[in-house]
Amino acid sequence: MTSDTTESATSNNLTSPNGDVPKINTVTAQDITASLKAGFSDFLARPVMSGFFGLFYALFGIAFVWILAWFGEIWMIIPAVVGFPLVAPFAAAGLYEMSRRLQKDERFGWSDILTVMASQSRREMGWMAFVTLFIFWVWIYQVRLWLALILQNASFSNLDGFLNAIFFTPEGWTFLAIGTGVGALLSAVLFSVTVIAMPMLLDRETNFVSAMITSVRVVKENPVVMLGWAAIISVTMLVSLVPAFLGLIFTLPILGHTTWHLYQRAVAPAEEGSVQPSPLAGI
Repeated sequence: MTSDTTESATSNNLTSPNGDVPKINTVTAQDITASLKAGFSDFLARPVMSGFFGLFYALFGIAFVWILAWFGEIWMIIPAVVGFPLVAPFAAAGLYEMSRRLQKDERFGWSDILTVMASQSRREMGWMAFVTLFIFWVWIYQVRLWLALILQNASFSNLDGFLNAIFFTPEGWTFLAIGTGVGALLSAVLFSVTVIAMPMLLDRETNFVSAMITSVRVVKENPVVMLGWAAIISVTMLVSLVPAFLGLIFTLPILGHTTWHLYQRAVAPAEEGSVQPSPLAGI
């Protein structure tokens, strides 16, 4: 009787918002491949609904760039475009829910998915959105800082002038080198804290700090494989931006569905995980 009670309490603790962190599995290249296949299968199962999220994200990117051009903020266009994929994990919340339901063979419609997404704004996902957008703005303003320090005499009155200053001057090359290094660091931080945290928050009753800790632990315990997944995401997203963001209609849904399946492989189910106290438990 005592054993059953203890086991029940342990299972409940795994999905409670008290800061407990679940067991992390070893992730291999085969897991990435299998997750990609499952993600593509999810996309084919509901292509219109999946493509809708990709289209919405693409249109938002187009509108964002158009607004920057309208207000004459030419210098922001390239860093905004390059940094735009940083907010993709939050945009994929609806895709995670679709994959979750497809995995359980549940029927669902537009209202089911959109209702779940709307409810996330009142849960821990809202805090993750804040973290994501904060890092995105840090990305934008670090670019502005290096522009001011390195290219202070350059003219950014039009896009051609900006591109010429960036790609065809020694100062521009210095800016690209420093900006790429800092940008890679910020991208690594954001990837580490969100890659597992986003689907985990949708799947379990836990707080965003515990979800981020779990995400970082997955990356830390599987560095090579997760670095490979980060590279796949980065290259795919950047290539998708080339045709006026429209490639995102297909690639964002597939990557989003894939991330859900990778999360399922990286983090043990609640009933199988071993409870480990979070570093922030008790605060």
